[in-house]
Order: sequence, then C-alpha cells, then structure tokens
Amino acid sequence: MLIHPQFDPVALHLGPLAIRWYGLMYLTAFALFLGLGRYRLNARPDLGWHKNELDDLLFYGVLGVVLGGRLGYILFYKASYYLQHPLEILAVWQGGMSFHGGFLGVLVAMWLLSRKTGKPWLAVTDFIAPLIPLGLGAGRIGNFINGELWGRPTDAPWGVVFPQVDLVARHPSQLYEFALEGLALFALLWLFSRRPRPLGAVSALFLIGYGGFRFLAEFSREPDDFLGLLSLGLSMGQWLSLPMIIVGIAMLRWAYRPAR
Repeated sequence: MLIHPQFDPVALHLGPLAIRWYGLMYLTAFALFLGLGRYRLNARPDLGWHKNELDDLLFYGVLGVVLGGRLGYILFYKASYYLQHPLEILAVWQGGMSFHGGFLGVLVAMWLLSRKTGKPWLAVTDFIAPLIPLGLGAGRIGNFINGELWGRPTDAPWGVVFPQVDLVARHPSQLYEFALEGLALFALLWLFSRRPRPLGAVSALFLIGYGGFRFLAEFSREPDDFLGLLSLGLSMGQWLSLPMIIVGIAMLRWAYRPAR
C-alpha cells in the first residue's frame, strides 16, 4: 500500500503569480503537439502539411479543448447545477472539464479549419490524431499530482491511499489512464500512421483506441459522487466512450471498404 504524496498543486510562484501543475501539464501537451507535429511533417512530407500550418492547428485545437471541455462538463455532468448557478459557468479556475466535450470541441474546430484550408475534414483529423495521446497522458499525470479522479478501493499491493478522500487503498486510476490513453494509444497510432492509410482510417483507430482504453480504465475509477453508476452499472465516462467505439468501427470499415 502506498500513500499519495499530497503534492502542492502550485508548482512554483512567480511573485503574485501561482503556476499550477495542471496548467504546466496543459503547456506540456501543447509543446508535445508541436514537437511531434514537426517530426511528423519531416517524416511524412506526402501528407501535404507545412510547418506554418501547425500553429493554426494548435490555436484551433486549444479553443476546441477549452470551450468544448467546459461545455461538455456542464452538459454531461452537472447540467441541473449550472442551470441554477449560471454565473459559475465562467469559473473555470474551480475545475470542471470533460474529455468527451473537449473532443467534440476539437472536431468542430478542425471542421472550421478544414473549411479555411480547403483540406478534407478527415485529412485534418488523421494528421492530428497521433499527436494527441501523449498530451492526454500529461493531463492524467496532472490529475494524479492533484490527487483527483481517484480509483475504486482495491487490495492490490500497488493501491494508493488518498488522504484527502479517506484511508482506503484505491486504484491509481489516473496512472492506468496515463499508460493506456497516453502511452499505449500513442504507440498504436504512431506506428499505424507511419505508412499511408485510407482517408479516415487513423481517425477511426483513435476513436476505437481511446474509447476502448477509457472504457476499460473506468472499471477501476471511482464514479463521480454526484452521478454514481448509471444503467447497466456503467459510469458516465463509459457511456460516452461507447459511441466513440461504435463510430470508430464503422469509420474503419468505411475507410477500407472494397470500393476504395
């Protein structure tokens, strides 16, 4: 049994400015996106992207993540609460972001960018899909440092006690998600996208991979106390991941259909 180190959520102070670990994880995610994007451009010049377009991808992506992530959290998790407290919608410093909302926000942002550049929407999402998982992994490390999104009780020797919750050993589900949604998904997409693939195939694999890994990881993660488990004993995260898996399988079949 291990004890969570109870990290200070503030990484460093610069005068009156407090820089939090979670904010640093966001910056790390953006830096990884740019670095991997430049490498991918050099390795795959046949994709038809230019270095100056990476900045636009990052700008649109950040808007999609922040706006979509916040709206997704409000609609998927606490709609009734924010209907009663609408001014708190703007209080992003109190936390409350949803991956699935951010994912939808990025899809909309990439659609807008595709219209601007004239590139097919799926060509845009195919390009960015392998650049995303390590950033997601950085976010999970931020969750662990903050001691949030803890796991369900466990007897496993690697169980972690989160003193701010209780004295029960719990799955370090944040680290499971780091390994699955971050490292494993990155390796899967990076290797798959090294060779030319049909339009939409890389995006489809992202949907299947993230949805599947998140669905599995949720079995070890404590459900939100204000929601609990939903129908069939599944969490909200699992119900939101199922459509990703289904759409991803359909897209992969479409990408590799004989007519192509």
